[in-house]
Amino acid sequence: MLKIFRKRRNVFIRLIHEQASYTLEGMDILKKYLSRPDEMLAEQLTAKEKEADESRRILIDELNRTFITPFDREDIFALSRAVDDVLDYAYSTMTEIVIFKVEPTEFMVRICSLLRDASFEILKAVECIQDHPGVAAEHAQRAKALENRVETVYREALADMFQETEDVKMLVKMMKYREVYRHLSNAADRGDEAANVLADIIVKTT
Repeated sequence: MLKIFRKRRNVFIRLIHEQASYTLEGMDILKKYLSRPDEMLAEQLTAKEKEADESRRILIDELNRTFITPFDREDIFALSRAVDDVLDYAYSTMTEIVIFKVEPTEFMVRICSLLRDASFEILKAVECIQDHPGVAAEHAQRAKALENRVETVYREALADMFQETEDVKMLVKMMKYREVYRHLSNAADRGDEAANVLADIIVKTT
């Protein structure tokens, strides 16, 4: 019975870790894409998003079939969803760039770099949460600090855009860029939520 419980306990941590790994890899790809838009990189990010979705589907199936979970079932679901949303918004950022024919900016690269680092901290928090919750809490706090820095760069980017609004054509261009920035900002919000859920889990289990 103990072995079964440990197996179930490990499967949730393993699957969330898998999701977080895919998210980090996806952020690395998006960062490269923003520096050098390339169809091959776009395909890699699309494939990574699909792999992450599959991990989430398996996690939900395990959650539905498991009576006793290592953490609150709501927290497992919320953490998985938040981590998945970060990669979803990375993917939608790329698709918006393609659809709107937007030229990536230095602000986008800076935001993505911060999101990538925050994704790394979330991954490390998941790795440590079972055996070293104190260390996991530190990683979660670092992730939150990085996500907060995203909002600063996001506001800088919007301020820079508004300085160029001279005619209708420029306004249309601004709306396209703002939509891309919004997706990056949403990724930061979901990363912040992942860090919050991790902190909640740590408080409840220590």
